[in-house]
Amino acid sequence: MHFLFWFILYPLSLLPLFILYGIGGILYFFLNYVVRYRRKVIDQNLRNSFPEKGEKELAKIRKQYYWHLAQLAAEMLKMLTLSRRGVKKRYWSKNAEIVNRFFDEGRSVIIMSSHYNNWEWMVLSLDSQFKHHGIGVGKANSNKNFEKLINRARTRYGTEVVFADTVRQVFERYESEHHPCCYMMLSDQSPSNPKSCYVTDFLNQRSGIIFGAEHFAKKYDLPVVYYEVVKDRIGHYHLEFELITEKPNETEHGYITDRYVQLLEQSIRKHPAYWLWSHRRWKHDFSGEREDVH
Repeated sequence: MHFLFWFILYPLSLLPLFILYGIGGILYFFLNYVVRYRRKVIDQNLRNSFPEKGEKELAKIRKQYYWHLAQLAAEMLKMLTLSRRGVKKRYWSKNAEIVNRFFDEGRSVIIMSSHYNNWEWMVLSLDSQFKHHGIGVGKANSNKNFEKLINRARTRYGTEVVFADTVRQVFERYESEHHPCCYMMLSDQSPSNPKSCYVTDFLNQRSGIIFGAEHFAKKYDLPVVYYEVVKDRIGHYHLEFELITEKPNETEHGYITDRYVQLLEQSIRKHPAYWLWSHRRWKHDFSGEREDVH
């Protein structure tokens, strides 16, 4: 793994992005026409999510998704060596004041989003986007050596990355010290424990939603903000923020999670090719379940 990273991936990342996109074009052809990468999973997810769309329209979205995935691979590779100036030029916040005002009030904030458009550059730039200290809450990689190497790249501009096994301690430490942090939480993955998730409607399907963001928001009385990554053109994005609540303990149980799901679905429906359709998002059956935490 170290050989792959330092002698293949890292040198490739030094190439200009336009060359990496050219390599991505080859990857697109390979994914779409040769290996047909996770074709059954993608098709099933699209059909179930958009029953109103015909097969031709769904096939077009799938094709666009493969091209998006190839571009994303190029951008993730570039992340290994992208300069701080480069990421600021290509990935910026349109209305960061929605988040920054909580720092001025001495409060941490949770920002919620998904694997939509380029999420890795958000991890890379999180500590630079706002006044807060940036903390990305993620899912641990099964390959510990790769995780260590990739996190070295993710955190080189100040972002801290934590996983499920330490996230409770990290929240407790920073909040007890009154150190304002911006906790980035991607909540669209299939829950690892289907018995401890929130069940609601998402893209025409009963879906289990990771409940961590709402749990920590209410435990520490933290405001919650949704953000959408908007693609301006190839290799250039901006972030748009929308407040979900600044008084989480005054909201009904499930409100934060439901509102997040509504906003995420709106983002996906605007540009469906940009979401991670090859992920087995609905591998657990929640049909017939009511809205609640199991």
